Amino acid sequence: MIVGAALLLIALVASSAFYVVDIRDRAILLRLGEMVETDVPPGLHVKVPMLDGVRLFDGRLQTLDMAPERFLTQEKKNLIVDFYVKWRIDDVARYYRATGGSEFVAAQRLEQIVKDGLRSEFGRRTVQEAVSGDRFALTQTMTGLASRQSSELGVEVKEVRIKRMDLPNEVSSSVFARMEAERARTARELRAEGEEAAEGVRADADRQREVMLAEAYRDAERLRGEGDRLAAEIFAKAHETAPDFYAFYRSMQAYREALGSGDTTLVLSTDSEFFDYFRSLSRGAAQPAAR
Repeated sequence: MIVGAALLLIALVASSAFYVVDIRDRAILLRLGEMVETDVPPGLHVKVPMLDGVRLFDGRLQTLDMAPERFLTQEKKNLIVDFYVKWRIDDVARYYRATGGSEFVAAQRLEQIVKDGLRSEFGRRTVQEAVSGDRFALTQTMTGLASRQSSELGVEVKEVRIKRMDLPNEVSSSVFARMEAERARTARELRAEGEEAAEGVRADADRQREVMLAEAYRDAERLRGEGDRLAAEIFAKAHETAPDFYAFYRSMQAYREALGSGDTTLVLSTDSEFFDYFRSLSRGAAQPAAR
């Protein structure tokens, strides 16, 4: 029995002399409560039984999902912000000294750091800038700020992400009314600018129309005058070439215009110059008959 008890004691001591660090964990080796080895690598290791102790911490990426918090904007308006933080242990020795290895303590301190940073960032922005602005730039700024301030905890903040931003009920109605009024004012300005542009287009079109009509009338009158000139030249040349025929043609035109309608009545003396051509024709016709 003594031998069996001795063997059992040896087995227990031997088993407590070994420990395993998983690749997903971060570990420190303590001897009588003091750190003797930090950031122990993954694998099988040996320690002094009864004297050494091992603390294992989750080295994977952690998510700190916090309850929605109210933040004041530059206009002293409340915004309800729902956000979360992605973090992990960066320096296990510093993490152990700052938090005693308590994930709860680390989460509390990290939450306070992020909330203080968000409070400062939202305090420099209006409601419209916070809601409709560049949220990516805001989260990037907060991630860098939280990562620097949380380095004293031995943790690294990988991301601060805003899930949702809401206005309190007492603020929503006034903000929506102001936004609606702003949109209505913008719409009126755009309509007025459109009407002004339309009037300008119509006035320019009317001006171009008048200019085109005037130029067309000018060209038509020029062509008509040129045609009249050419016609006059042709008539003048015809008169010079065949004066008798020209006189006959002009007389026929005069008779056609005066007597062509059929219901025209002229009361003239037989000695009128209007019938000179007829009298000359009658005299010319009578002379051959006399001969």
